[in-house]
Amino acid sequence: MRIKNHTLLLHTLLKMIRDAAGSSMIILSEPTGSTAEVLLLGGHVVSWKNGRREELLYMSNKPARKSPKGMRGGIPMCFPQFANLGIPEQQGLAKNRLWQVDKDSSPLTPASNQSTVDLIFKSTEEDLKSWPHRFELRLRISVSAEKLTLIPRVRNVDSKAFPFMFALRNYFSVSDISEVRVEGLETLDYLDNLLRGDRYTEQADAITFDGEIDRVYLSTPTNIAIIDHEKKRTIVLRKEGMADAVVWNPWDRKAKALPDIGDDDYKTMLRVDSAAIETQIVLKPFEEWKGRQELCTVSSSYCSGQLDPRKVLHGLG
Repeated sequence: MRIKNHTLLLHTLLKMIRDAAGSSMIILSEPTGSTAEVLLLGGHVVSWKNGRREELLYMSNKPARKSPKGMRGGIPMCFPQFANLGIPEQQGLAKNRLWQVDKDSSPLTPASNQSTVDLIFKSTEEDLKSWPHRFELRLRISVSAEKLTLIPRVRNVDSKAFPFMFALRNYFSVSDISEVRVEGLETLDYLDNLLRGDRYTEQADAITFDGEIDRVYLSTPTNIAIIDHEKKRTIVLRKEGMADAVVWNPWDRKAKALPDIGDDDYKTMLRVDSAAIETQIVLKPFEEWKGRQELCTVSSSYCSGQLDPRKVLHGLG
């Protein structure tokens, strides 16, 4: 891969390169060895590795990267729709547009002790044909030791208010889906997309997996834990400004039917999204909405039953 630009930032490193398919990519790294890779197409995070060079995100190898619109995995963004708002592109405009590096990150404070990039996407005249609202969409991506932070912002630059949905779709790499549990969503209401979107209440003490799941959990807490028993690792998802959380795994039958995922990939991936779906966000003219998502890893020893996941959740609150 050919390096296009190389900048040293506060003892951290940011590189802009082109990947094998010719797409512009930014690589963030920091002194302990943690890295993140971000495509300018869609502002799409396609890799997050810890200091031991372990990949924490799932990316499908089917299809190849030369068809980036079909890439499944990483952390793509859904805006201004997650479900159908009448826009032809199912998950909205943002994931299929070319973003730019944003040289004016105000009013966010300058990043310190992190490797950071600020990206921006502004609606075009062509976009107005699909969704008739002018907006500016910004995304700050920062990597520090064992942590990946995304701060999305939406600004209404139109003369009229508009509503929108939003989601950061987090595809996590796991050792064995049958050995994974999700803590923090117990007792909550959810919409089950496998049952016509009907509303139910979670009865289990934790979410475990033995079949297909596609649920939108409502009014969720700030912290959610994805506990991987075999890897002895917990990923804690902390979010602000996005009340909902989507939990998805296609399982075997649907995985075989999907064109952009391997037949057995369901065994080693789990999607847990930060989202605003049930209640749309409404922005008045020239207002701005800001969300925040932090992903951090915590070593756990579930094999010996030493870690209480509730302590992890509350300890990071």
